[in-house]
Amino acid sequence: MPERALDRAVPFVLGLFRIVVGLLFAAHGAAALFGVFGGGPKGGTVAAGVWPSWYAAVIQLGCGLLVAFGFGTRIAALLASGSMAYAYFVVHQPDGLLPLQNHGEPAAMFCWAFLLLAFTGPGALAVDALFRKRSDDARGVVSGESRGALSAVQVSPGGGE
Repeated sequence: MPERALDRAVPFVLGLFRIVVGLLFAAHGAAALFGVFGGGPKGGTVAAGVWPSWYAAVIQLGCGLLVAFGFGTRIAALLASGSMAYAYFVVHQPDGLLPLQNHGEPAAMFCWAFLLLAFTGPGALAVDALFRKRSDDARGVVSGESRGALSAVQVSPGGGE
């Protein structure tokens, strides 16, 4: 029984995970671009157009917000994951083999978290779900829950009502 309750909570827990990871990622970008939250690297801001720091900060802020709101989650998460893989292998890896040695734990964790979101999707509480529901309603598509209920009625034992 408890497993079923946990299964029902999965979309909501995944949605909360997406929101938290997205906001944390966006905070890194905002810190580097605008000097908020203690600033970016070494406490300051990143100069506009400097490769790769400024571009990474823009990706962090933009993709972080998109993921947090659940808008274009899979594409934004894939871009964010790739940027963190690049950060790990190009910026951190030369300083040591393991993340603990090269201070690359945040890059590694963000990379894998975003890769997970790229494959699982946004979960519950996503803006994308609102657009999907509206377009389904406009096209007259029956939702999955309704389809399941209809199927249950159609295939119920006893030959109908």
